[in-house]
Amino acid sequence: MLTVLLSPLAALFAAASWLRRLAYRRGWLAAIPVGVPVIIVGNLTAGGSGKTPLTIWLVNWLHARGYRPGVVSRGYGGAARGCVDVQPDSQPAEVGDEPLLIRVKTSAPVVVGRDRVAAARTLLARHPGVDVIVSDDGLQHYRLQRDIELVVIDAATGLGNGWPLPSGPLREPRRRLRSVDAVIQVVRGTAQPQPYQAVATWRADYTAGQAYRLRAPLEKRALRDLPQHDWLAVTGIGSPQGFFDMLEAQGVCFSPRAFADHHAFQPQELPADAAVLMTEKDAVKCLTFAGADWWAVELDVAPESGFIDWLDARLKQ
Repeated sequence: MLTVLLSPLAALFAAASWLRRLAYRRGWLAAIPVGVPVIIVGNLTAGGSGKTPLTIWLVNWLHARGYRPGVVSRGYGGAARGCVDVQPDSQPAEVGDEPLLIRVKTSAPVVVGRDRVAAARTLLARHPGVDVIVSDDGLQHYRLQRDIELVVIDAATGLGNGWPLPSGPLREPRRRLRSVDAVIQVVRGTAQPQPYQAVATWRADYTAGQAYRLRAPLEKRALRDLPQHDWLAVTGIGSPQGFFDMLEAQGVCFSPRAFADHHAFQPQELPADAAVLMTEKDAVKCLTFAGADWWAVELDVAPESGFIDWLDARLKQ
């Protein structure tokens, strides 16, 4: 019922999105090159689809291939204004939890800014060795000229009800997939990929990796080697069920507790003496007040080999 009630607003949103994209296609608005190749890791839906873990995998893969990648991001949830260079000790409340996690997990330079073109220029000015830019999100930020568009879709939720915002989750209509370079379907647990016509589609399996105590991040253990607790599994990500499904697949006994995406955790919200499991995205916001038995669970990202071969060939072009 709510979907129908909101349909006039959804129609306006869809029309505005279509007109904006048309303006860039026709050249009425100009997409701006920044001098190095740009790879967009984005999605069509609002909320978590798994973009940031794929961005981290991609940046580390580029490093291993001899490239010198840098990252731009909006810094959603952060209070920073202008373009800010993310440091390992930056505060998530300033730069956003996802850009901070990318910086920590890749050691690549990361700049946040609402204007992706300004962020990319700042990145290149401050880090002149960067030879390829990865944009975490930004599929709809057409002002930044891009060379490769990757769309990430959660295999469990797909494109939702197929309606545009606010009646559904879509930022752009489904037909936008016809113009992107590839779709990556994130598979967690027992979710099954869906067919998407007229675009190259591959899967990426996301599984729970090792865990580490927030107070001792260098001491890592397999989940099966953790103490036998009735864990409190806590997360503030866009698709919390995905985290819980991964823990369940590992045989972890836990009680789930989900918060809103990008939730700014406060000390009083979690019991300091509890045995807690959380994602690394959540962990970067809890480091200063973590309990002695709070653990972060790493995420193992494994795209299928066909995608890796395709990406390698595209970059060589």
